[in-house]
Amino acid sequence: MMLPAPLRLGRNERLMWKWIQRWGSIAQNSTTGDAPVVTRRTPEITGTYAALHKYLENRYADVVVLTFGQIEDLLGFALPDLARTYIAWWTPTATSAGTPPYSDAWVLAGRTATPNLLAKTVAFERAMSHRH
Repeated sequence: MMLPAPLRLGRNERLMWKWIQRWGSIAQNSTTGDAPVVTRRTPEITGTYAALHKYLENRYADVVVLTFGQIEDLLGFALPDLARTYIAWWTPTATSAGTPPYSDAWVLAGRTATPNLLAKTVAFERAMSHRH
């Protein structure tokens, strides 16, 4: 005779199963008086670096490290030579003309970029104001 799934499980699994069932019933019976769910909205980014922005925006990790090759795969084109040889390309400072549009890919995703030119990687770290 085959036992129902919850009875075949060990103690920890049974506790988890009970928790899942209880949580599901709570979620189904929630009232409209519950606190509203707040979603974070960032400005839409368009252009050639939009794919990098979307990738970084949808990562839960506080630090995302990508190789130059991975970034190029996301973008669909090669990074400029300056990106491979000049740290300041990744860490532009605002001027009277603003910041370069390519940096919006990580800035608007709430991240800073720290390149390691020798390793050919970039660490995109979530800014403190954007941490969950």
